Amino acid sequence: MDNRVLSVNISDKKGTIKQPVDYIELFGLGVKNDAHSGKWRRQVSLLAKESIEKSSKAIGREIKFGEFAENITTEGIVLYKTKPGDRLIIGDTELEITQIGKRCHTGCEIFSLVGNCVMPTEGIFARVIKQGIIKSGDKIYYFNR
Repeated sequence: MDNRVLSVNISDKKGTIKQPVDYIELFGLGVKNDAHSGKWRRQVSLLAKESIEKSSKAIGREIKFGEFAENITTEGIVLYKTKPGDRLIIGDTELEITQIGKRCHTGCEIFSLVGNCVMPTEGIFARVIKQGIIKSGDKIYYFNR
């Protein structure tokens, strides 16, 4: 199985579910038109389909791509086993992994709607190294440092 992008998602407010879009544009501060872009280490969030499926099974309902507020939904890479400093090449873009997991915010819309959140343990975050466009179906090349 190829490592690939299944969905790209954005939101205009932090702590909310992201909506799938046709493509995302990465620029120096993250994902253009996304609430999480900025000068910090969590410019882009990624979550694997395999993690979403595990959560869906645990709560007994289908969880849609973007419901955990991930910018990029992937398939084929065990994201939470990557390390900060590793790189992902997706299309003509390049990302550097900066963080595995995060502290969960109590009272966020995602936890309220979904009933749990996998981002604190299995989501990863990255910063933009090379700008460009990412869309569903793009192959992902993983390089550990």
